Amino acid sequence: MSGFSILLVIAVYFSLLWLISYIVGRKNTDNDAFFLGNKKSPWWVVAIGMVGSSISGVSFVSVPGMVRGIDFSYMQTVFGFFVGYLIIANVLLPLYYKMNLTSIYTYLEERFGKYSYKTGALFFLLSRTIGSGVRLYLVTLILQHMIFDAWHIPFLVTALVAVFLIWLYTHRSGIKTIVWTDTLQTICLISALVLMVVQVASRLDLNLSSFVQKIYHSEHAHIFVFNDWHSKQNFFKQFFSGIFIAIVMTGLDQDMMQKNLTCKNLRDAQKNMYWYGITFVPLNLLFLTLGAMLLMMASQNNIALPALSDEILPMFATKYLGETVTFLFVIGIIAATFASSDSALASLTTSFSVDILGVKHDEPKMGERKRKLTHIGMSVLFVVIMLVFKALNNKSIIDAVYTIAAYTYGPLLGMFAFGLFTKRQVRDKVVPLVAISSPFLCFGLNLLSTNLLSYTLGYELLMINGLITFVGMWIFSLPQPLIIASGK
Repeated sequence: MSGFSILLVIAVYFSLLWLISYIVGRKNTDNDAFFLGNKKSPWWVVAIGMVGSSISGVSFVSVPGMVRGIDFSYMQTVFGFFVGYLIIANVLLPLYYKMNLTSIYTYLEERFGKYSYKTGALFFLLSRTIGSGVRLYLVTLILQHMIFDAWHIPFLVTALVAVFLIWLYTHRSGIKTIVWTDTLQTICLISALVLMVVQVASRLDLNLSSFVQKIYHSEHAHIFVFNDWHSKQNFFKQFFSGIFIAIVMTGLDQDMMQKNLTCKNLRDAQKNMYWYGITFVPLNLLFLTLGAMLLMMASQNNIALPALSDEILPMFATKYLGETVTFLFVIGIIAATFASSDSALASLTTSFSVDILGVKHDEPKMGERKRKLTHIGMSVLFVVIMLVFKALNNKSIIDAVYTIAAYTYGPLLGMFAFGLFTKRQVRDKVVPLVAISSPFLCFGLNLLSTNLLSYTLGYELLMINGLITFVGMWIFSLPQPLIIASGK
């Protein structure tokens, strides 16, 4: 597939997104539309769009590659995700709707005070800005190598255009637009995935019956690990980690919760979360199935696999499966990447505007001006992050950043858990110190565990991190309530 053909696909794709943006946002471009979608989003549209937001372009290429190293054991974590989504629907969403929140971190101010509130918001801003910027960088780099390197176009130009395209269809109505554009992108993502599976199955001469049998009896179809407690793939570690990962990276994440808060009422938001959770299980199973099929194809045709598992799907899509699969691969990674990046940009704009600048969703022109400037600033920051990682050009650095981003959700877990499950009032001014210390203590604990016990902590770090924050807040708390309006 030529570079011009891929570029044409991208142009048509973003033209559709801009058209949706224009139709949705032509009447409402105020802060209420940008932050909350005027609370008129159909729940089923939100549910579809959230699937695309939760699967970045990195996940699109990484999950199929996981099969080579850990078989289908990732599904243990996915099962945990589903339980986590049930908890979000029945514990967190009722709280958010009862308090009529725009930013979910406002809860921390109501419960503890302004220092806790600002701390929670800043942890989200740090984590989501770096994480989303890196995800966008990795997929933009794939497109750079596929198209623009041959035309000698600098990466800076590619990065600027990618971020500008996101800004172009999100700047008018923000989350109100994204609810609908993400629905289109999710449909494109799932369609591309299904059609890629069909194409690979045809290359392997498999009909539906033989396809199911082949996958079921595959050497990589192993899901559950119960007998090895030291393995990172142990069921209990994966399952319970999946529950907490879902809670913090969905339920305590402004990006994901902002879509839920655009629903008309709590009942609709809960229906959205139930169906989103149900859909997430077979979708990830299909990603892993694609990975298993690619490994079969490599074995049958003596194809040498790349050293990095993340490169397996891109290699097959661009070299061995023909132009149709290349087209589907491009659509898939674009849909997955921009469905997560556009909502991240909107949520970061919302969080900074509301949590840091104090903008209200019903604030008139001055509030809209602050929001628009923040939106531009966040877009520029995305470009800067992409350029920094291009300059570093070190995958281990990228892996380290993802690890650091995971550390930042632990304090949020501890802060919300302390607020929800205790009636104690913490000394508000001490919370930033507790929250900042927790990831460092976790890092030290991981070093000790690795050096003394030869055991490296995995996903369970999130739970330990949250527990340390919880204990720290308990130490600096009082059993009787304090008056927190003063922020003391």
